[in-house]
Amino acid sequence: MTKLSVNINKIATLRNSRGGNVPNLLKVATDIQDFGAEGITIHPRPDERHIRYQDAYDLKSIVTTEYNIEGNPIDKFMKMVLEIKPTQVTLVPDSIDALTSNAGWNTIKHQAYLQDVIAEFKRNGIRTSIFIDTDLKLIEAAAKTGTDRIELYTEEFATQYEVGNIEAVKPYTEAAVLAYELGLGINAGHDLNLDNIKFFKENIPNLAEVSIGHALISESLYLGLENVVNMYLDRLK
Repeated sequence: MTKLSVNINKIATLRNSRGGNVPNLLKVATDIQDFGAEGITIHPRPDERHIRYQDAYDLKSIVTTEYNIEGNPIDKFMKMVLEIKPTQVTLVPDSIDALTSNAGWNTIKHQAYLQDVIAEFKRNGIRTSIFIDTDLKLIEAAAKTGTDRIELYTEEFATQYEVGNIEAVKPYTEAAVLAYELGLGINAGHDLNLDNIKFFKENIPNLAEVSIGHALISESLYLGLENVVNMYLDRLK
């Protein structure tokens, strides 16, 4: 069964919009785990517009499943991750002003940099993952960085699936097959939702984990958080 890690950035966005502590991020993280999710994901950004760096520290004792921290490994981010030592760090090359993650790593151009960063995290016992597109040459280069896993950037699949193009999953299948042959674990995320997750799961061999936030929280406004978490879990079986 593919693990479901719930990204709680949107809960932090809602909290920050009014100040105070409603909704309570730590309580929501606890509840999501109680509802059956196998992980919690956060993506703190330098401007702290949703997840704050202090949230990352506060969640350390709250997350009893898998704790995944995403982000661009700038000095501040690396210091935080090395102090918290989450289950997994997912490296994302987003710029400071990016609204959301919109590209994977160029693992050829940034090969040496990623090798250094990943070696430091692995020395501290933190599993590593690289956010990446489906270009097979980039997958091959990712394997040379020493990373444990890749996270397939799934926006293009989701966009095409929504208009009926189911062939759009093929590059992801090919990327997953190659990654597995190269000894890499396979994660995925970005714009996966209740409509497309089952089809994606069925077509991606050895899919270890999906990280879902925006869609899951949006769907929960209508269907309820506990119900939606379990709907995802059912589709991922």
